[in-house]
Amino acid sequence: MSESIKKHKEHAPKSLTFAIVTISTSRHKQQKEGQKVDDVSGDLAESLLKKAGHTIMPRKIISDDRAMIEECVCSALFTEGLDATIFCGGTGIAPSDMTIETVSPFLEKTLQGFGEIFRRLSFDQIGSAALMSRAIAGVAKGKVVFCIPGSPDAVRLCVERLILPETAHIVKHARE
Repeated sequence: MSESIKKHKEHAPKSLTFAIVTISTSRHKQQKEGQKVDDVSGDLAESLLKKAGHTIMPRKIISDDRAMIEECVCSALFTEGLDATIFCGGTGIAPSDMTIETVSPFLEKTLQGFGEIFRRLSFDQIGSAALMSRAIAGVAKGKVVFCIPGSPDAVRLCVERLILPETAHIVKHARE
């Protein structure tokens, strides 16, 4: 790591507040019906973030629904004290997967490298199927937004290798 990056990271916040939004029509339906919802990926993201000393705002599970996703993005961007939001799921190539298409217009700056590096790291784990992996990150209103696949392996990869090491650094620059 270069000396300038080390200096930037030294001045970045040490603890952040994250929102985690799981996008899953089936889990949302279970939740609405009062059933116990097993959100393995959301639980994993929360656990990894908390273990690193970050705070988690109340989590949400929503459906693959454009209006619901837009509402969560708007809420995240205007929530005082929130630093970053992870949208987990709905990033595939099925017609119902619309997380990336819905979130992207809200981003003021897109961090192209996030998806590129995620796919590169994913390729090492799953091979050529990584070309179907879609992930984006960006900033808006001084906050960081991540859209990541909903599989537990993808969540672990994104959080451990990309989100935890860089989010505070991104927040620092987004708020300059």
